[in-house]
Amino acid sequence: MALCQLFIQPEAAYLSVSELGETGTVQFRDLNEGVNYFQRKFVNEVRRCDEMERKLRYIEAEVRKDGMLIVDNLTELPRAPNPRMIIDLEAHLEEVENDILELSQNAVNLKSNYLELTELRHVLEKTQVFFTEEEASDSITRTLINEEPQNPSLMGRGRLEFVAGVINRERVPAFERMLWRISRGNVFLRQAELEKPLEDPATNNQIFKTVFVAFFQGEQLKSRIRKVCSGFHASLYPCPHSHAERQEMVKGVRTRLEDLNLVLNQTQDHRQRVLHNVAKELPNWTVMVRKMKAIYHTMNLFNMDVTKKCLIGECWVPVADLGIVRNCLTEGSRLCGSSIPSFLNVIYTDENPPTFNRTNKFTRGFQNLIDAYGVASYREANPALYTIITFPFLFSIMFGDSGHGLIMTLFAVYMIWLEKKFLAQKSTNEIWNIFFAGRYIILLMGLFSIYTGIIYNDVFSKSLNIFGSSWKITYNQSTIQNSAYLQLNPGTAAYKQVPYPMGMDPVWVLAENKIIFLNSYKMKLSIIFGVVHMIFGVSMSVVNIMHFRRYSSLFLEFLPQVLFLIVLFFYLVVLMFVKWVLYDAASTDHAYSPTCAPSVLITFINMILMGHSDMAEGCSEFMFPGQAVLQMVCIIIAALCIPVMLFGKPIYFLVKRSKKKEGKVLSNGTTSQDIELQTEGLQSGPSTTEAAAGHENDSFGEVMIHQGIHTIEYVLSTISHTASYLRLWALSLAHGQLSEVLWTMVLAKGLGAGENNYVLSVMLFFTFAAWAFFTLSILVMMEGLSAFLHTLRLHWVEFMSKFYDGQGHPFQPFCFKTILDAEDAED
Repeated sequence: MALCQLFIQPEAAYLSVSELGETGTVQFRDLNEGVNYFQRKFVNEVRRCDEMERKLRYIEAEVRKDGMLIVDNLTELPRAPNPRMIIDLEAHLEEVENDILELSQNAVNLKSNYLELTELRHVLEKTQVFFTEEEASDSITRTLINEEPQNPSLMGRGRLEFVAGVINRERVPAFERMLWRISRGNVFLRQAELEKPLEDPATNNQIFKTVFVAFFQGEQLKSRIRKVCSGFHASLYPCPHSHAERQEMVKGVRTRLEDLNLVLNQTQDHRQRVLHNVAKELPNWTVMVRKMKAIYHTMNLFNMDVTKKCLIGECWVPVADLGIVRNCLTEGSRLCGSSIPSFLNVIYTDENPPTFNRTNKFTRGFQNLIDAYGVASYREANPALYTIITFPFLFSIMFGDSGHGLIMTLFAVYMIWLEKKFLAQKSTNEIWNIFFAGRYIILLMGLFSIYTGIIYNDVFSKSLNIFGSSWKITYNQSTIQNSAYLQLNPGTAAYKQVPYPMGMDPVWVLAENKIIFLNSYKMKLSIIFGVVHMIFGVSMSVVNIMHFRRYSSLFLEFLPQVLFLIVLFFYLVVLMFVKWVLYDAASTDHAYSPTCAPSVLITFINMILMGHSDMAEGCSEFMFPGQAVLQMVCIIIAALCIPVMLFGKPIYFLVKRSKKKEGKVLSNGTTSQDIELQTEGLQSGPSTTEAAAGHENDSFGEVMIHQGIHTIEYVLSTISHTASYLRLWALSLAHGQLSEVLWTMVLAKGLGAGENNYVLSVMLFFTFAAWAFFTLSILVMMEGLSAFLHTLRLHWVEFMSKFYDGQGHPFQPFCFKTILDAEDAED
């Protein structure tokens, strides 16, 4: 990585940053950290982009409200518009927004009129039963006011008045109670419910309403009733007294409704055409506005020189991409027609650069696994390269089944084969996205599982007899039929003394001591691979030591650490191979027969504790001559490594600091010597002074405590980490046993179907379905996830802790694709 300064002409800045955003090769730094964001140079342009985004959100909401589908089928994303096109785009968006606003407002007004006419029609139609002829009305009046009809003046004053309207159905009970209270029971309320709901013009919600007519007497009561209707948001409509006038009014309302319905349909068709045309361009506009906003946000990070004729920006650039950045600056100047070129200047700095690991679609998944633990420090050894092989291999040791590995491989091949289709779909299913992002990891895990399944000779808990067994039965037929348990002695003719060509002999799947044999085999394998993996992790620290020139750590940390690991735990691995080679069932020497074979674990414990074991007569606790002396040497070397790890760095720190103090002492304080020392200090470079300054602030006690913690942690971790690799054996055993139980308890139930045995045949169909379901859900999904997590832990803790610091910060380039994907994920 290189820190660069960009000198760009103001008129070429927009197009140059646009070109850089398309390539995604630079990470800009903020040169205006002390400046309020609202006081920066291009804040007005950002506000304009925000306003255009608001208009786009409104347009999109209107399009979706009408049920139209916005198809984002852009094969190639549009580039950011140039400054001249921005004005046209802004004007076009404003015009479209105004058109849609006008159409929406007109539609709301028309729907409001339509709703009022519809309610008036219902009022006129539903109140027909509430009104009677004049004679009946007079009799009702006389009854209510208790007046004699002979007095004409009282009859005039006693005539009933009414108020008709429509109210929401759920408000009717409260409305009725309120009318009764304000009139003290002097209001006669009639109501009728509307069968069909009416549409609210503002919200488009369906609302059930009720038509009502309130009969009363007196102007004072009329005013109170109108206030109550207003409080309950009831709509009041005029209703004539005479039947003929009501009939005439209904005819007029129906005619107006038909005309209004025709206008509404035409308005809706016009709105649909406008929105359909807008929906086609909406994805393009959205991408262009987002790119414009990102460009102006980035330009706000730039600084203006004192003459205000040049924009200055600082950015981190991969050294390999410097040519691309220069081409982008040249292209930006060419597109705007500027005669003054923009240029790039590399700055030398002591600041820690961001970490950038260039990946492709195959390595990206493995790099994400490492970055989830911690981003590598700049120029630190990257474990992702080795994880490509070690991760699927350790996974397959736990998951070793060729059948289940084949299922996993086919699933990964399916995702890889259709990856372009899945990438274009942009699924929102988080679980599917996780699987798809790790499709190449799943592919390698499946392929490695097929390989280890062949080594274990395990296919859906069954073995394959391809090359024929090396074992043969030496018993006669009567012995086999009359004996429940028989043993095959490897020291006799029962075993050909020829190993199986590849993997496990198929006869072990039938043996009663199958688990005992596989336990020993897989446990030793897990220790072997674990120790080798840890030694490789410690050896990787040499890469960091040599690069960062910490040569003292090579002798005071790496060598004692690797020696401690080799003389103890690698020696344990050597003992396993020695035992496999020396002790043989066909051996003529009793001392090297299987009965005299010492336990590797007991031998290792005795070596640590300097103890001895009682052996049978003619047997030795040591496997080869001189083993006792070799073990004593190993213990002494391991014991010497601990004080070197503990006191080496602190003593080196004291010696280095004392030499530094001696170098600063001047003989007589002469001017020439002072100048000479100052010159040497300047020539020593920033890295030397920085390293010295980092140690000057530390005391000897702090260094000692720090080194003591690391030494204790390493010594104890070698034991705990070695034991942690036993999970390879434990999960492999659990997976094999689960697979066998599923076969015997489910599928084997229906495998006894014979000729004319239709019941078992039908049963086999269902048992196979159950077996397939549990195989996929439990053995492939759950067991696969469990093995994946355990493998991840082995890499993060047991392997990477030996050399990986992971204290860096990632390189986050200014890239339009990343910005658009992040915004789509938020949406």
